Amino acid sequence: MPWNPFVTKNSDSFRAILFLLPSWILLLLFIAGPILMTFYFSFTNMSLTGSAAQNIEFIGFRNFVKMFSDPTFQTSVMNTILFLIFSAIIGQQILGFLIAFLMKERAVHFRRIIGVLVLAGWITPEIIVAFIWFAFLSNEGTLNYVLGWVGIAPVAWLFKFPMVSVVVANIWHGTAFSMLVYQAALDDVPKDVEEAAKIDGANGWQRLWRIILPMIRGSVMTNMVLITLQTLGVFTLIYALTGGGPGTQSETLPIFMYDQAFINYQLGYGTAISLVLLVIGIIASLLYVKFLKVEI
Repeated sequence: MPWNPFVTKNSDSFRAILFLLPSWILLLLFIAGPILMTFYFSFTNMSLTGSAAQNIEFIGFRNFVKMFSDPTFQTSVMNTILFLIFSAIIGQQILGFLIAFLMKERAVHFRRIIGVLVLAGWITPEIIVAFIWFAFLSNEGTLNYVLGWVGIAPVAWLFKFPMVSVVVANIWHGTAFSMLVYQAALDDVPKDVEEAAKIDGANGWQRLWRIILPMIRGSVMTNMVLITLQTLGVFTLIYALTGGGPGTQSETLPIFMYDQAFINYQLGYGTAISLVLLVIGIIASLLYVKFLKVEI
């Protein structure tokens, strides 16, 4: 029988589909399925109790109209964006890179000591991180106790500066992840390229800006996407530390969504809020890809 390239190509394609079929089914069940269900429930009056819990009705865009006319939702969106920018994009990103850069080519024992100290914050559960920072920032906490040694009156940090408090706590908790990403990326930068630039007269800042950063651009984009999605979902840390207050000063979208879905029993409204959170994550990720000009 003569060799037929088309028959061979079709057979290979069929075998490839068979091998990929289990992963496609898993993706549909555990990734696409919940997203589609969230999308549907956001257009319903689904409730945690009452008649709407048993007889779910399609109510169109009513949840979204209610949401966008709610001043608390607008405040939550602004708080979420501020929390994301200062704790993840600026805080974790820059601090993680600086620690990784300063540890580059240092002695192994020095890198291990610093690495363990930073990783301690990352491996600590979010609820424990909240209690640690509550003990540090509360009225009778460690910070006020130390300030009392130099005659400074106690400050109600969690009441006067709630957003700053949760931002600092999240930076402490999440910086280690960025540090690990940048450590791996910086170790992959060829030393001979840096040495050649140094011989050509490039100073430290020029080598960092023109050689190192462009070469690790893909890692920067990956890290920004991951810490953004992680930060958008932070709930326990803020809820245990400030409860979203005082008032709505530190209320982010996850806190607002929890209040509406499980305190006010409006599950349909809560899923509509979660859909907005998902859209913010997608928009942020697309912006990173565009500005960093990374091919995916």
